[in-house]
Amino acid sequence: MLRFIFLFVIFMYLLSILLPQLDFSVLLSILCFIIVFCTFFLAKRSVQILGGAFLLLGIALLWKAEAQWYQYILSFGPMLDLITLFTLVPILGIPIKLGGYSGGIQTIIQKKVNNSGQLYIITSGISYFFSIFMNLATLPMTYYSIRPSLNMFSVENKERFMSRAITRGFAMPLLWAPVTPIVGIVISVTEVRWISILPYVIPLSILGLGMDWFIGARRAKKMHTSVQDVSSAHETAATIEQGQVNSPIRILQIFLAILIFVIAISIAESLFHYSFLILVSFLVIPFALVWSLFLKKGTEFGSQLLKHFHSFSISMKDQFFIFLSAGFFISTITISHTNEWLNDWILTFIDVAGVEIFMILLPLVPLAFAFLGLHPAVSLALMTGGLDISALGLNPHILTVAMLAGAVASFLVGPYNATLGLMSNLVKDTSYKVSNWNIAFTSSYIIIVMLYLILLQVFTGL
Repeated sequence: MLRFIFLFVIFMYLLSILLPQLDFSVLLSILCFIIVFCTFFLAKRSVQILGGAFLLLGIALLWKAEAQWYQYILSFGPMLDLITLFTLVPILGIPIKLGGYSGGIQTIIQKKVNNSGQLYIITSGISYFFSIFMNLATLPMTYYSIRPSLNMFSVENKERFMSRAITRGFAMPLLWAPVTPIVGIVISVTEVRWISILPYVIPLSILGLGMDWFIGARRAKKMHTSVQDVSSAHETAATIEQGQVNSPIRILQIFLAILIFVIAISIAESLFHYSFLILVSFLVIPFALVWSLFLKKGTEFGSQLLKHFHSFSISMKDQFFIFLSAGFFISTITISHTNEWLNDWILTFIDVAGVEIFMILLPLVPLAFAFLGLHPAVSLALMTGGLDISALGLNPHILTVAMLAGAVASFLVGPYNATLGLMSNLVKDTSYKVSNWNIAFTSSYIIIVMLYLILLQVFTGL
């Protein structure tokens, strides 16, 4: 029943975007209210506490503003665009799995890698590469493709090696990748075009990846020739790679697919007036289908797609609850005119400290909230949902960079987010330990981000 409601509300939301003349706002608000009520009892305790806090604060704001009873219901609905993207983006991982690309990765490693430094760079680079398309599915795919080969090197802590390389490589494309939900939510707040921020964020993304490679490759260990370890690695790889195609040339197909998808998004953004989140959501299924047909896996794609929609309600219940609760709170901020007070407070801070200081400190906000359990998309939406960016005199492009950089940092060290949670399951250690492995790198990265923001403000005249 819950799965049907989830699918129906997403379908109605997309239909309301395509046919704006049909006003589904009341129906969507009622459905979102029902979802929040139902998922409250199914969500994890920590999610219940956070979402419950958003609901109570929103109710308090409406009560203080003496809102009408129907406004309590109609305040539900914001952030449906983000939930839609969260639901549909994993579909892009289907053709990558069907294509059997991890076998090509193993072939590259066995032929080209001579020391652990090179393996670290390849691991981080592949994680970066897959993250552009696969989001969280990047972590297990990269781990299981490369972990067997690590047995051929005298690395002191192999799980720490894998965790650092994978999470850091995974986080860097989140600054710009078109299928990344955090990119969509930030662009929807700052109202800039996705193509226009690429010259700002791609250099910062590459800089972070380069810093990771430099740090990770400093203590390279040469490949040893222990027959037992090498044969064990190959046996494990063979077990994992059943059904994989051991041709490194096929990896180029993913590069080509990424390029085509980026071009498609850019064209769609110039032709249509839909939000960036909606454009990506509309393109996900057709693009994944065409890719699967190219691989001659159309039937398998259909079965995998049905499997995704059959199982996603179980995995998405927490996201539906927390994001719809946060959306409700954001609505109440506007209805109760609390956003005006928030704008005045931020404007006062900017008058005292200056725009430069505000921009430099901004990445620390989602980073701090990450340790309280808030997803960066939630914390950034809460922080900027009611802001009048033009009235505050903020450069929307630099603001976008600052927000995205803070989100990336929170993905690296936030012990409660899904990234570190999944990674901790892979390396069989706590999310706090995985977070600690990234703290030094994240601190250095934040310093680089702050310097980068200063340079952007100098060269843009702010």
